Amino acid sequence: MKNFAGKIAFITGGASGAGLGQAKVFSKAGMKVAIADVRQDALDKAVSEIISYSGVDSDDVLSIKLDLTDRAAYTQAADLVEDVFGGPPHLLIQTAGVNSFGPIEASTFDDFDWVVGVCFNAVVNGLLIFVPRMIKAYGNKEEFHVATTSSMGAFMAGSTTGPYSAAKAAVNNLMYSYAEALKPYGAGATVLCPGNINSNIGNAEKYRPENLRNTGYHVSEGTMKTLRAIHATGIDPVELGEILKEGIETGRVIVLPDHNTGEQRAAQLRGQNATIEDYCLTAPEREEKAAARMAEMMKNFAPPAGGDGKDAPPPPPMWGVPEGGEAFGQARRDLDWVDENKKAK
Repeated sequence: MKNFAGKIAFITGGASGAGLGQAKVFSKAGMKVAIADVRQDALDKAVSEIISYSGVDSDDVLSIKLDLTDRAAYTQAADLVEDVFGGPPHLLIQTAGVNSFGPIEASTFDDFDWVVGVCFNAVVNGLLIFVPRMIKAYGNKEEFHVATTSSMGAFMAGSTTGPYSAAKAAVNNLMYSYAEALKPYGAGATVLCPGNINSNIGNAEKYRPENLRNTGYHVSEGTMKTLRAIHATGIDPVELGEILKEGIETGRVIVLPDHNTGEQRAAQLRGQNATIEDYCLTAPEREEKAAARMAEMMKNFAPPAGGDGKDAPPPPPMWGVPEGGEAFGQARRDLDWVDENKKAK
């Protein structure tokens, strides 16, 4: 898809973070944009930001308060887009996502139902509700495209992000399938796999539904403060939106945006693929390869001048804990089957 002016976009999670960045970018490209989110106050603020950024008329931006897991409400939202803008979207971007951190063996049904429900099931809902409408309206007549925001986590094991990583891996495979399936209709599909984004996802636990709050993870205002500090260092949402736009224009199925070079991103994927290959080995073989990799990695930490490095301090952690924050990714203290080292202190 190369021409956006005058066409329609529907973006989930469009009230903040990556979704809002995408809404700004595609609105500025001349699209009529519908944004969906569960927070009305955030939607209202987002509409003002989109209009201010892109200079469009208010009639070209539609906000819809929507629980993406509610299929009946989602279908009504699709009807509303057609009523307001005169047709289904030419560009469907599904970006809404949630995450929580803790040992996978501490996970509850609620942890999986919430994270997988938003990150995967809601994507299925959007595709099944919109794609038939898009094919009927635009198949081999006008450009149309589906895109989903996934994660670099889709390519790797996530022992403390089990539901999220599994959902994102499923999203990736689903989008590969749609990329093939939509070819006969003159359309395409793209999956966006960023690393860290300057987004609102660090606050996701605040918006977890009441009926899905039985978590096995240690969650507090302190853990959310740490996550907010981490995400504040991530890629700018508008920059990410521009990268997605370029990926759609050039027909990329996978877009891997971060602050690394293309070769660095390729090296990341090679490392992750090597890990998957290692799973085919026996346990002793895996341990030997893991030890060799660690030794190679530690060569990057040079010892102090004139010393042998034995007394050198360990490398600093990737993320610090801000004042008032707490370490995240731990289990609740009361779970008697979880290793003590994995529980909140």
